[in-house]
Amino acid sequence: MKDSPEDASTPSRPSRLYTGGERPFDPEDLVMASGHDVTPERVEAARRHIEEKGAAALERYLP
Repeated sequence: MKDSPEDASTPSRPSRLYTGGERPFDPEDLVMASGHDVTPERVEAARRHIEEKGAAALERYLP
């Protein structure tokens, strides 16, 4: 009998992939997605940007 494609050695994939801001995110997530180090100043700027743009703030950096 052949091994099934859903063999235990095969890593499972999520049934739904998420890209962008459809899930909750923090200002720290936005700073990291932009490729910068997390600093208090950048976190504060990211918080203001999220308040202004909403999910679009993160979607700018993610596919």
